[in-house]
Amino acid sequence: MSVDDRIDAYIAKAAPFAAPILTHLRGVVHAACPQVEETIRWGMPSFTYKGSILCQMAAFKAHASFGFWQREQATGEAPAKDKDAMGQFGRLTSVADLPADADLKAMIARAMALIDTGAKTPRPIKHPKPPVALPDDLAAALAAVPAAQATYDGFPEGQKREYVEWVVEAKRAETRAGRIANAVEWMAEGKRRNWKYERC
Repeated sequence: MSVDDRIDAYIAKAAPFAAPILTHLRGVVHAACPQVEETIRWGMPSFTYKGSILCQMAAFKAHASFGFWQREQATGEAPAKDKDAMGQFGRLTSVADLPADADLKAMIARAMALIDTGAKTPRPIKHPKPPVALPDDLAAALAAVPAAQATYDGFPEGQKREYVEWVVEAKRAETRAGRIANAVEWMAEGKRRNWKYERC
């Protein structure tokens, strides 16, 4: 059995309720897929099969999570209603929240088969956001400086949104006014909102 000491350490640091969940899941994964290899990806215990991510688990303050990289293709069912939780099984607070071991092993077998056949993981369809609404005060400030207006008009929607959201998120009137002044100055120079962090 291929194990990673970092996962032992991760489980040891997990909250008392979460450690049994993670330990149980780890055992089921190894039982269902003897060839599995353990690693840490994005700070979470991950299980790989033939170099591809099979499934992952994580522990948080009040719940744990478990999910397949192939998502519903592996589970064969719709995701849990608890959309705030990672994985396909919602917020796990005890081993009893998990499917039966036989069902989990069947899902793991499906996930392995998907990797064997080279099936691609479907990605959620991203729906485009509606065009950003330019606030009146920012619109007036841009109109007063043609160079800034031209830059704004030439921006793609995402870059326009960055400036607008930065302005409207200001809590105080003076903060908003300062942001508008900066925005106009920067756009007059052809700069994007996060130009300070762009590589030269």
